[in-house]
Amino acid sequence: MGWTQNNKYLRSLYFLLPMLAVLFSHTVNALGINKIQIYVRDDVYIDYKRFLNGRKVSEITDFSGEYIRRDVVDMILAQQALALGGFTKEFEYQTGNVNFRNTKLLVQGKLLLSMDSYWLEDAKAMSDSVYISKALIKRGEYYAGVFYSPNNEKMQQLHSYQQLINYTSVSTPRWRTDWETLHNLPLNKLFVEHEWVSQARMVSMMWADFMLMPLMPSLKNEFNLEGIKLVAHPNLVMLLDGSRHLVVSKAHPYGKEAFKALQKGLKILRERGMIIKAYTQAGFIPDLSKYKVLNQLPTR
Repeated sequence: MGWTQNNKYLRSLYFLLPMLAVLFSHTVNALGINKIQIYVRDDVYIDYKRFLNGRKVSEITDFSGEYIRRDVVDMILAQQALALGGFTKEFEYQTGNVNFRNTKLLVQGKLLLSMDSYWLEDAKAMSDSVYISKALIKRGEYYAGVFYSPNNEKMQQLHSYQQLINYTSVSTPRWRTDWETLHNLPLNKLFVEHEWVSQARMVSMMWADFMLMPLMPSLKNEFNLEGIKLVAHPNLVMLLDGSRHLVVSKAHPYGKEAFKALQKGLKILRERGMIIKAYTQAGFIPDLSKYKVLNQLPTR
C-alpha cells in the first residue's frame, strides 16, 4: 500500500515538474535574469553611463561631448551594429578589472564578446576560439596619446623622437601592437607590467615616464581613477601599426548568431560613414594640425 502511494506521488511529480520548469522559465524571462552577461572595465562603464545620460544606445548619432573616449565609442558601435544586424538579446554589464579575464572567458565560451576592440594581431592569436569582425579602426587610423604624471616635469620637455633615449615607458608583450610600437622606439628602458591599472599606477608614481592611451578630449585628455591621475602630452601623439576589431566567442551558445549580426551591422555603419564620424567626433582621430606624430608606420 505504501509503495502504491509512493508510486502515485512519483507519477504526480512526473507531470508536475515540466509545468514548474515552464513556469520558472517564464518567471526568469520576466525578471530579465536570462540577459547575457558582458564584462566591462569599471572606468569604461562609468564613462559609458555618463555619456549616455539616460539615452538609449540606438539614439546616439553624435559622439562629441563629455565622457566620450575610444572604448566608449567601441561599446556603443558594437551594440548598434548588433542591433542593425538583427541580434536582439539584452546585455547585463558586470564591471571590474577584466582585461585578461575577458580573454579567458571568451575562449571558454562564458563571455559572448568583448565590447573593447582587439588589435588584429592579438585577435589572430585567439582565432581558434573567436570570430574576428571587420575593422572598427583601420590601419593608419589609430593615434595614441602620450600620457604621463602631471608632476613629471621632464615629460613636458619631450619634443622629438631623438629625445626618447632619455625616457622610459611601460607596457606588456601581451599587447603585441602596443609593445612593438614602444619596443621600436629608442627608449632608455621599457618596463614590463601585465596589468593595465598597474601600468597607470607606475606612470602616476613616475616609476615610468609615460604610457600610451587613447586621447580623451572630452575629459580634457586627463585620466583619473582610484587616486591615479595622468595627462596627455599637449602636442605629441604616436601612430600604432595595426587595425582594431571586435571578437566574438565561438564557444558561446549565441556566438555564431551574434557574429553574423555584427558583421552585417558593421558593414551598414561603415557605409553610412558612422564609424569614421564617431571616432573623429570623439577626438580619437586627432586634428593633426595641432599634433606632431612622434613616429611613423613602417611601409608594407
